[in-house]
Amino acid sequence: MPGRDSLSLIVQAARLYHEQNLRQPAIAARMHVSQSRVSRWLKEASEAGIIRTIVLAPEGVYPELEDAVREKYGLRHVIVVDAEDDEQSIMSALGGVAAGYLETTLTGDARVGISSWSETLLSTVNAMLPSPRKRAEHIVQVMGGIGRPEVQIKATQLTDRLARMTGAEPMFLPTPGLVSTVSARDALFDDPIVADTASEWRRLTVALFGIGSVTPSPLLRVSGNSISEEEMASLRELGAVGDVAMRFFDADGQLVQSELNSRVVGIGVEELRAIPRRVGIAGGARKLEAIRGAVRGGWIDVLITDVRTANGLVDGGPPHK
Repeated sequence: MPGRDSLSLIVQAARLYHEQNLRQPAIAARMHVSQSRVSRWLKEASEAGIIRTIVLAPEGVYPELEDAVREKYGLRHVIVVDAEDDEQSIMSALGGVAAGYLETTLTGDARVGISSWSETLLSTVNAMLPSPRKRAEHIVQVMGGIGRPEVQIKATQLTDRLARMTGAEPMFLPTPGLVSTVSARDALFDDPIVADTASEWRRLTVALFGIGSVTPSPLLRVSGNSISEEEMASLRELGAVGDVAMRFFDADGQLVQSELNSRVVGIGVEELRAIPRRVGIAGGARKLEAIRGAVRGGWIDVLITDVRTANGLVDGGPPHK
């Protein structure tokens, strides 16, 4: 604690600076001391506990909950958004926040991978505004389209829109996301356009993923789920709770060993895990178990979710093993 003879002056300087918003030169002139002395007094006031900084989070912001999820699962970053307890409201809220996150954090040299279309990714990209500056170098599709053939084009459209919003060059994967045989998958990767896009996967710096559950969303069900009910039942029997880019995992986040893995036209597990920043955008009660598996298994390291899901992640089960 400073000496009592100078304590009054230190408090005066601190109040002028923090309560009356005077700059240090103005404080120095008023108190007839040098600016360096004012700077030193403010530092001493902080060290002595005279000045205490308190951050008050506004309503609808959940820093303590975000910290709890991040620390429990070893994530890089967590954003929690308030939303009504229905899927449409959750998708809309997540999309708006995720769009803001991307607009803020993408740099001009980013190489961004985006998985096939999902409700959250559609909501995110639709909420983005065109940027006056370049936010990314390339937007790269990391898996083919899902659903009926006439619906699969939505994955290409999603990639194209994100490229336009970020000023990037799009790289498409004009294929279905799942084929019936390994030989069909191999033949697609022999195509020069597919091979060129696939060669970019190991250079990605960011990837955007929805997190799927073993209970298809109403949108995916209407659009024609590419996985048959028999295949989905088999995945559930093997312990699958969700997927990222059609790579299914169990409750502990471990890859489910299924023959389906060899028929996916998309980024491989090792390439996916090697991407430096993997952003998962998902929420809602139907996806809680899948999201927990995704963060336990390290499939994503940035999570954007809703407050109820975040509370469920904190309250339920052990963290990533």
